[in-house]
Parts: sequence; structure tokens; C-alpha cells
Amino acid sequence: MYSGPAVRIIVMTEIPKTHPRYESLVLREKLVEGFRSGIAAPQGLIAHGRGEMFYYLLGERTTKEARAACRAAAALLLQAERPVISVNGNVAALCPREIVRLAEAASARIEVGLFHRSDERVSMIRKCLEDNGAKGVLGFLPDARIPGLESMRGLCSKEGIYSADVVVIPLEDGDRAGALSKMGKKTIAVDLNPMSRTSRCATVTVVDEVTKALPEIVRSIEDLEDDPAGVKRALKAYDRDANLAAVMAVMSKNLGSL
Repeated sequence: MYSGPAVRIIVMTEIPKTHPRYESLVLREKLVEGFRSGIAAPQGLIAHGRGEMFYYLLGERTTKEARAACRAAAALLLQAERPVISVNGNVAALCPREIVRLAEAASARIEVGLFHRSDERVSMIRKCLEDNGAKGVLGFLPDARIPGLESMRGLCSKEGIYSADVVVIPLEDGDRAGALSKMGKKTIAVDLNPMSRTSRCATVTVVDEVTKALPEIVRSIEDLEDDPAGVKRALKAYDRDANLAAVMAVMSKNLGSL
């Protein structure tokens, strides 16, 4: 994990492992550390808190619907010719190593894509990823634009997101997700809100906590990479809208049981 010289390192052992929400609190501290280092934007803290609420409704666990979506995501990546993983500040703060592992498994490029963009943040996120083993991270010198997105949030790399056929968009905002879909790209979202615009416009949506979802996609890639028939079955079996409806049913049941 990246930590700049001005960062006060959080000692994770200060959180008792016996705490019933230990994992969630550790993620929260990682994000706070990312904010202090300049990787995560303050708005990202708000977004994380909103996601935690949906994770409560999921029972803070990976559902069978999420695993099915991860398998479909893996299949889509295995079929891709130019896959790219878009990384924002929250993703870099929470799971840089998992991003690198996914890029290696899927033979994908990594590009820094930010809503609240500055050269300094892009540089820090790129260093964070490189410190965790990433090579050739794109996004610092954008030379293309996602149509329909005004200001700097539409900037991207021509050899990355702009020319990709499949883009992984963990924790992405709805405008960028929708704009990528309008470009004709297949997208893989990781989003804890099954009702968000991102979830409803992505080709495959994994409703799960991002640090759980990315390793699950990697495991599915490893399982399917020498099984072309299995890749086709995974995609045929996946229906985004039905999957999201099933996730919402899980949330509703959990809420009702309270």
C-alpha cells in the first residue's frame, strides 16, 4: 500500500481482531490513510460510507449471485482482446495488490481514471500501483477523451480505456460508466449498490465488497482459462437484471429479518 512521507501510518493491530466488524474497520482505516496521503478524495470517504450501508444489507458476505457475476466477469475478460482496468483513488487505497493480480491474470492494462483529477493524485496512485508490482500504468498523460464527459473527468489514454473492448470499472461513478457503455465497450462493475446507474448499465455487475470481488474474479479466471466451453456457459448463464433482482431480494430478506 502506498504511503507518502506526510502520512500517519495507522497501526491495524489497534483494532482488536475479536471485533465483530474487524474487516470492515480495517478497510475504513485503509481509506482514511489513503485520504491522508492524497490518494483518495474526501468525496471518496462519503462514497465508501454509502457502500457500507449496502454491505450491511448483504449480511457482509459474498452471495452466490456475486460469485456467479464474478464468473461471468472472468469469462468476459478471457474473451477480451484489449482489457483495461480503471483505477480511482478509493480502489488504489483499498486494494492495489488485488488490482495488480487481476491485471496479471487477465493480461489487462491498468489506467488511472479519476472524477476529481489532478496530476498529483494521478502520480500518487500510479506510484501506489507500481509499489505493488504494476507495470506500465496509464493515465498520467491522457491523449483522448470519453465522449459526453465534460471537464477533466473525461480524459483517458488512447492506448488504454479509449481503445479497450472490455473495461473493469470498480467503484465507478454512473456518468463515466454510462459513457463507456455508450462508446460500445463492455464493462465490468464492482458496486455494492444494485440500484445505482453504474450497476444498471454495466455488462456485468458484481455486487460485493471490492476486496472480496477482485480475488474471486481472479480465481474464476484461473478456473476458466483453459476451458472455452466453460467460458461460454458462464456468460450464457449470467443475466445482469435477474442477478441484480436476486441481490435486492437478499437485501430485502435480510432487512425484513431484523
